[in-house]
Amino acid sequence: MVEVEKFDTVEKIKPPKALLGKRHVQYLLLFSVMVLAYGLRNILNLAVLAMVADDPPEGVVTYPHWADQKNVILSSFFWGYVLTQIPAGQMAERHGPKVFLSAAMALCSFASILIPLLGAQLGVAGVIACRIVQGLTQGFVFPSIHHLISAWVPLSSRAKIAGFVYAGGPLGTVLVMPIAGHFSGSTMGWPTVFYLLGGVGFLWTAFFMIFGLDSPHLHKTITKEELNFIVDGIKPKQKKLPTPWKQILTSKPFWAILICHFGDLWGFWTLLTEIPTYMDKILKFDIKSNSALSAVPYLAYWLLNLVMSPIADYLISNKITTVGASRKIFNSIGVFVPAITLFVLCFIGSEYRALTVFLLVIAVGFNTAILIGFHVNHIDIAPNHSGTLMGITNAIGNVAAILAPLAVDVFKAVGDYKETDKQLWNVVFLTAAVLFSTTGLFYNFAASGEVQPWNSPADDVESIPEKEPMYRNGR
Repeated sequence: MVEVEKFDTVEKIKPPKALLGKRHVQYLLLFSVMVLAYGLRNILNLAVLAMVADDPPEGVVTYPHWADQKNVILSSFFWGYVLTQIPAGQMAERHGPKVFLSAAMALCSFASILIPLLGAQLGVAGVIACRIVQGLTQGFVFPSIHHLISAWVPLSSRAKIAGFVYAGGPLGTVLVMPIAGHFSGSTMGWPTVFYLLGGVGFLWTAFFMIFGLDSPHLHKTITKEELNFIVDGIKPKQKKLPTPWKQILTSKPFWAILICHFGDLWGFWTLLTEIPTYMDKILKFDIKSNSALSAVPYLAYWLLNLVMSPIADYLISNKITTVGASRKIFNSIGVFVPAITLFVLCFIGSEYRALTVFLLVIAVGFNTAILIGFHVNHIDIAPNHSGTLMGITNAIGNVAAILAPLAVDVFKAVGDYKETDKQLWNVVFLTAAVLFSTTGLFYNFAASGEVQPWNSPADDVESIPEKEPMYRNGR
């Protein structure tokens, strides 16, 4: 078995002299698609408050009678999202991710433009249909990006680059929240932001079709120095390897990622979908203040990622920790800090608005550490099947994203609560805290940073010298 846990399997390789290479263009494209994908996905979390408002700006059409179906609308994105995760990973590995990622973002952008139009024509059903389409298309995003990271990024910079790329998601949330608040509070109205994001999505697709590539080997102008640097840092993948389904499904490290993914996404999407409503119903912020304050936790998420990712790479590159230990350390930060913070939040009264916002910033901000914890661990344990693994865990994990908003409605019905009752939100936050912590504990028990035996056929693994790393240091 090829191990990346052992320190003596990792040696340093000098990066190319040029500060900016062709690989950095790919990193920026992946970062920007995460910004856009999360913008398209999350804009509705705030815009839905404007869509159902009783007192809209003059000339803006709203639908107050949709209010009782708000959480159904919010969860509908994930009805489609979970369906395409596994096939997306398989398709990206077999045929290359570029064409699927391009088509997915084009269709997702088109569906964004249709949301106000079909909402006016078909009501809630029209909005839900558009959100399902957006979910189906965005199911290709994470598996495709995971595949591209495994093709373009060596191990020693993997935490930093993966963290940078995936942190584009919360930055997208940071950017669209104030935009949504501005348009929703103006006479231009909430539909404008859906048109705007759809247009930006088409623009990104054009850039990616021109500059995006499935692997460095396909780049026509990359220097030999940069190509060798990337190739030396990444073991060449086998062509069309069969997926070892039995070994995957009986692998303890795989189950560690899967279970932690579910618990983390329950907490993450509870916060992302419900913070605007909590700000509105409990803290009584107006929509413009709400939009700005709802974005602050995700700004912290992004900024803390910029701090933590280089630290993770430093620990691994300088042999201070193994890959597995680094993943567990940062994953623990990413799940236990939010769990503790949400538990404390249950005892804070609604009159302490500043303290409440601060605690939400801490909960969301430190959750960024999972991006260099379980979230990148698929590539550690099975680089040849990383897209498929990400597809499986993201599909199952995002069942939590479906259930979390709907659970709020269940808690309301069972406890006879209203959205203005603090007791409702105590139950919501405590549930998220329990799932964060219990699944994080399981990850620490079962996870690994080693390449698993089923990553490659046995004869291929045996042919690799023990000192030849699956990945080497480098940026």
